[in-house]
Amino acid sequence: FQQFADTGSRREHVKITSEPKPGFLERLSETSGGMLMGLVSFLLAFYLLFTNEGRALRTAKSLDEGLSLVVPLYSIHSISQENEGRLVHLAGALSTSKPLFDPSYGLSIQAVKLKRNVEMYQWVEYEDSKEYEENGEIKKETKYSYNTEWKSEVVNSRNFDREIGHKNPSAMAVESFTAVSPNVQVGSFVLSKGLVDKIDDFKQLSLSHLEDPHADVTRGGDYFYHSDNPRRPEVGDLRVSFFYAGLSGDDPYLGTADKVTVIARQRGDQLVPYHTKSGDVLQILYPGDLSVEEVFQKEHQSNTMKTWALRAAGWLSMFVGISLMTRIFYTLVDWFPVVRDLVNIGLKAFALCVASSLSLLTISVGWLFYRPLWALLLALLSVVPIVVAKSRVPPKKQQ
Repeated sequence: FQQFADTGSRREHVKITSEPKPGFLERLSETSGGMLMGLVSFLLAFYLLFTNEGRALRTAKSLDEGLSLVVPLYSIHSISQENEGRLVHLAGALSTSKPLFDPSYGLSIQAVKLKRNVEMYQWVEYEDSKEYEENGEIKKETKYSYNTEWKSEVVNSRNFDREIGHKNPSAMAVESFTAVSPNVQVGSFVLSKGLVDKIDDFKQLSLSHLEDPHADVTRGGDYFYHSDNPRRPEVGDLRVSFFYAGLSGDDPYLGTADKVTVIARQRGDQLVPYHTKSGDVLQILYPGDLSVEEVFQKEHQSNTMKTWALRAAGWLSMFVGISLMTRIFYTLVDWFPVVRDLVNIGLKAFALCVASSLSLLTISVGWLFYRPLWALLLALLSVVPIVVAKSRVPPKKQQ
């Protein structure tokens, strides 16, 4: 069953499909498949939690090692042989050997990176579904809506529920690309590829001072339009914008060159990765003029945030895994409404307690070879969720 509506550039229709309510054996089969996925998620959580602790501690030790060894450079225009092979800290303006060009649009800029971003006006499908039970059947009501939008990737309209009237071109006539300067320096020092990759603070380039490059291209604001009427674009029309990162040299429209702070190993006139005794690699770059202490403080903060994010991901993976593996108990009683709800609450509480305990225990094992006292404390904390859960069980049930 379908209903259609057309509201300007936005169109929508509703499709309702139905299927018989799955029987007990079918639900049990689906639950068995979920148990296998839960086991994979459960085992993955152990690996993620354990390796994350080793990574976090290794990174922290490497940063402490780097802070104790780094040598500040007071001049970036002279290369001292005394610092050969050492970890050095310097700050200065970026410079490149030659500007980056886009001859198709008559544009050039003295910067580390120049990105051309191409968007095409296309149909986009949105889907909103809801399920409900009616006359012993499971019905699914899906609302499909279509709108025209600028998209930087080609939207495949063949996958639409209704392609007729919403067909997109299969490719763009103009492609996006990013140009990178082959030689980037700070003073007399050449940055490694890894350091150049860290220069990614892109800003949109103003096109107000440029002319229309071709007769079939119109400039509007900070875009070049391949369109007969940019104010009323049609499906298939293109618009092109430009972004730059790491301005090098003074520009009359954009200002002075960007400054960066770098910590890396000096090898001749190059700044390359520094390998620490802990096995990590140090090659750090931040925008602006920062002291050694400020750089390593930011690195420690980044390491802490990453560690906690991976801990949360590991705990969630374990919780989901346990929930899927114990789902079979819910399936066995799902035809008793009251019992089903109680079992569901009990299984969620069980998954929460076990996931928290096993996560803390895994983290403590990960710390065992690095900080034994902290590992012992975490191991003791891992017992707390189970003790709390047990203390809330009535005495008769405990007996």
